Amino acid sequence: MAVETLKAEVILGEGVKVDCLSRGFGFSMDQAKEAGGNNEGMCPGEALLSALGGCKCMIVRKMSEASGINLKSLKLELEGEIDPEGPKTGFTKIITKYSIQSNNTEKEVKDFIEKVENNCPVKDTIVNAPSMNYEVSIQQ
Repeated sequence: MAVETLKAEVILGEGVKVDCLSRGFGFSMDQAKEAGGNNEGMCPGEALLSALGGCKCMIVRKMSEASGINLKSLKLELEGEIDPEGPKTGFTKIITKYSIQSNNTEKEVKDFIEKVENNCPVKDTIVNAPSMNYEVSIQQ
């Protein structure tokens, strides 16, 4: 299978607000007022948690039928801890809390969620960080 490339464009607006665009879809991010923003959108950390949770939800949907899971409903709550005085600038811990309605046994559901956790591309990207590079283009 060929390598797939995903692209996003992020444009700085007023203050710290940014507009994010990809494939004709978009959303805005901002910071809370106490962090220097105007509270007009999620902060980047909240957007990252949402992307992680969204990916996990999609994997649940994609894998549930083949795994014999009778999924009635699913809600995820994600929490990320940041220590502003610690040596790491990003999250030090991320917790996903699954609330799942199913008539499967507890063991079946827990085994299934373990499969989901092991097959989530966004989680894999966070846990096994990709190489990162950057390029700079300066316009006058």
